[in-house]
Amino acid sequence: MSDQRRAEHLSDDDEVEALEVRAIAVERLTFFADAVIAIAITLLALDLPVPTGETNRELLHSVGEHSPEYIAFLISFLVVGAHWRGHHRTFRYVTTLGGQLARLTMYWLLMQVITPFATRVLTENGAFQVRFTFYALVQATAAVIFLLMLRELRRHRLTRADTPASMLTDAAWRTSLLAAAFLISIPFSFISKPVAYACWAVIPLTRGLVRRAVTTRRRAGRTEDRRSTRP
Repeated sequence: MSDQRRAEHLSDDDEVEALEVRAIAVERLTFFADAVIAIAITLLALDLPVPTGETNRELLHSVGEHSPEYIAFLISFLVVGAHWRGHHRTFRYVTTLGGQLARLTMYWLLMQVITPFATRVLTENGAFQVRFTFYALVQATAAVIFLLMLRELRRHRLTRADTPASMLTDAAWRTSLLAAAFLISIPFSFISKPVAYACWAVIPLTRGLVRRAVTTRRRAGRTEDRRSTRP
């Protein structure tokens, strides 16, 4: 084997090895993110107060007294789950790290770890607007950071070649709606507590409507393409 061919062979091997190393780095980062999310959800459950009472009536009364904590747990569980689903849908197409993706992921995970603390703050008495704003800002910040992560994926082409063209766009839409709902809820917290919480309840409804609209548009586009290709 000539020196030139030997050098080309070594270069190809080095490139393959580098690709494998970057792929392993993405896998480790994804596993780490899943573990952090699991810990965050576990911390949410650990903070739940245990109802007390010697009789059924007293026990049920205790459950009612702690209902705000239980409702806050369910809200945070669903919110963290929504963050995780978006991350899971996206990172199954990521093949390598690049740009600021790893750093942004750590900031995003920081918001997930803060969520159990923000949940405890939210359920305490007094100064509702400040408590509510803090919780909403944590979730909105997580969503904005994820949008920056999506931008890094697009800018540095860190996804697989067979990634659906609409994947990043759909993820950006879902995340933008999540961020908008939490940000919009903040001024409403100074007007009406139920209305402020209602803004959060609108999140799944709005996302569902947007998903249906996008799906309908794509189906219509595919149908139009088939018609145009017919002889």
